[in-house]
Amino acid sequence: MELRTLRYFVAVAEERHFGRAAARLTMTQPPLSRAIRHLERELGAALLVRSPTGVALTPAGTILLDEARDLLDRADRARVRVAAVAGTATITVGILGDATDAGPLRLAAAYRARHPDVTVRVRDADLADPTCGLRAGLVDVALTRAPFDETGLAVRELRSDPVGAVLRDDDPLAGRDHLELADLAGRRWFQFPEGTDPAWRSYWNGGEPREGPVVRVVQECRQAVLWNGTVGVSPLGHEPPEGLALVPLTDMEPSRVVVAWRHGDTDPLVRSFVESASAAYRAGG
Repeated sequence: MELRTLRYFVAVAEERHFGRAAARLTMTQPPLSRAIRHLERELGAALLVRSPTGVALTPAGTILLDEARDLLDRADRARVRVAAVAGTATITVGILGDATDAGPLRLAAAYRARHPDVTVRVRDADLADPTCGLRAGLVDVALTRAPFDETGLAVRELRSDPVGAVLRDDDPLAGRDHLELADLAGRRWFQFPEGTDPAWRSYWNGGEPREGPVVRVVQECRQAVLWNGTVGVSPLGHEPPEGLALVPLTDMEPSRVVVAWRHGDTDPLVRSFVESASAAYRAGG
């Protein structure tokens, strides 16, 4: 059995769906299906029960999932331990987000427990670059939010957060229990600098061209609202500071927390980071 094929099987088993597993592995579905069928022939056992809605594990598949996870983890740990002895076990992580989000805190603890000898360098990114320096080669992996241009990148969703409008607490709309984007027509919104990813700019402006002050960091967004009455947008889980209100936007797509890395990257530290991120965010609901 090849480790690569075992990774394919684990992805299918965890996603319970070939299409989602193929997207997670950044490959097409036909070669993934062929690899799993080859693995079943090699082992002489059916591993999955296929249906139009997805797949389920057979008893043999359940056993293999446990064994495959253990084998893959041991293989990655072996490579990391060798790199640590050689002094090359370093990963640079780009992070874009609010410091109050518990997700990165859980992830840091889990990754440190799994790789105590690895040096983790963290790059705090501003809002002008949703890839946190990944596309520029400044980081190995990014913990960020979508949408952005994913060309050449692999992206896995970790969580989906409803969003709301950030307003001054004396704004006439601040007392509403919800808003729609049409309620904010004609208002000034914060802007990101020229050259910022178009998909990213469009999302945080509610899909419409807007005018307003240019900001680069979360605190500047909040200050633009507080001082100028600008409209901001924030995930609902982020408690606004004193003087501001956060009102749910019912017709705006949720903000997706994602982990992103360069397509085809085989670094076990990056792979372990992605898996640790998925587990940490699942544990946090």
